[in-house]
Amino acid sequence: METPKHQIAPAVGRLGVLTVGLGAVASTVIAGVELIRRGLAEPVGSLTQMGTIRLGQRTEDRVPLIRDFVPLADVDQLVFGAWDPIADTAYEAALKCGVLDRYAHIEPIAVELKEIEPMPAVFDQSYVRRLDGPNVKPQASKRDLAEALRKDIRDFKARHSCDRMVVIWCASTEIFLEPGPAHQSLAALEAAMDANDESVPPSMLYAYAALKEGAPFINGAPNLTVDVPAMVELAHTAGVPVAGKDFKSGQTLLKTVLAPMLKARMLGLQGWYSTNILGNRDGEVLDDPDSFRTKEESKLGVLEHILQPSLYPQLYGDIHHKVRINYYPPRGDNKEGWDNIDIFGWLGYPMQIKVDFLCRDSILAAPMALDLVLFTDLAQRAGLRGVQEWLSFYFKSPQHAPSVYPEHDLFIQQTKLKNTLRWLMGEELITHLGMEYYQD
Repeated sequence: METPKHQIAPAVGRLGVLTVGLGAVASTVIAGVELIRRGLAEPVGSLTQMGTIRLGQRTEDRVPLIRDFVPLADVDQLVFGAWDPIADTAYEAALKCGVLDRYAHIEPIAVELKEIEPMPAVFDQSYVRRLDGPNVKPQASKRDLAEALRKDIRDFKARHSCDRMVVIWCASTEIFLEPGPAHQSLAALEAAMDANDESVPPSMLYAYAALKEGAPFINGAPNLTVDVPAMVELAHTAGVPVAGKDFKSGQTLLKTVLAPMLKARMLGLQGWYSTNILGNRDGEVLDDPDSFRTKEESKLGVLEHILQPSLYPQLYGDIHHKVRINYYPPRGDNKEGWDNIDIFGWLGYPMQIKVDFLCRDSILAAPMALDLVLFTDLAQRAGLRGVQEWLSFYFKSPQHAPSVYPEHDLFIQQTKLKNTLRWLMGEELITHLGMEYYQD
């Protein structure tokens, strides 16, 4: 069944992209986009740039590139800026992070990277204890800091002649926070900001500023940030999309592939032990127990929602699920994830799956960040507001409506994403039933 085509404003002009944080992920995104638009690299890992979408029946052979099907902004239209408590330019950050080869992927675009100097950040070390830096805004009330961020967004937009803006959190994981009274309504949040309430961390000030300025906000970390009623209310009031949380880049990506396989075949699970070693700034931050708890909550929820132990108690009712992250400086950004999975099959006989994923954290995260920027900009131009659950494909802990559970299965998430694109463009939704091919 075809759906009415949505009215989508054209992607004209320049799209400003402000990253909160100019570390490994942000500098890798920016460098990658510069290389891609010069024809010096391919956008491997990016669904918006390399992915296709099937339209209609399989016999129709209509499989355009996604970027040719929906009116996305082009990478040539992107203009980058950032905030960071460390004053390094994007060039200096890329060198220090050690993700990219200096001579193949940094020096050819050195001029462009050196032009990106981070704006002073809203930063409070009590929320990220293992980091510090001098490039911060002067001490002020939380309301004043939010207003300063709003001014940064307006000034950047004017200075670079941008038509639209997107803000994306690429910074470190804050300490664990539970939703509280200050987060239940926009009025309560603003009162808490005026009172300098500790339940309003810096990430919420960035999100508040972005939404107030009409810019979609993407949360790439497991912080609470926009995943509270107050921010969802603001997003709806301002007519702005929000998406989050926590980029699904490495070990959890594999979990959302392997766990659906176990459930699809009705194989039992006794235990899943996951550990990571990494040595970048993210690893250093997560060495703090309170920041690790935020990440742990994001990682632990995946199996329960996929496997649904209440429906299958014999198979998944008594799982031992452990997650560990270890800071190991020699590894740098090249994270290693080990998984030991104890499963059982017919007649209860035990089996094991062992995975050793030697991945590059920022190389996996960068194309997701690009896709999310382009898709949230599309969502805003299509009049979508509030939580964009169709983008859960990219997140470990997908933000969702309070009336439903989060969908973690990667393949269901992919179907949801592509059907949303079909729905926006008035194309038939794909159910994969396929009975029409076998009926007379």
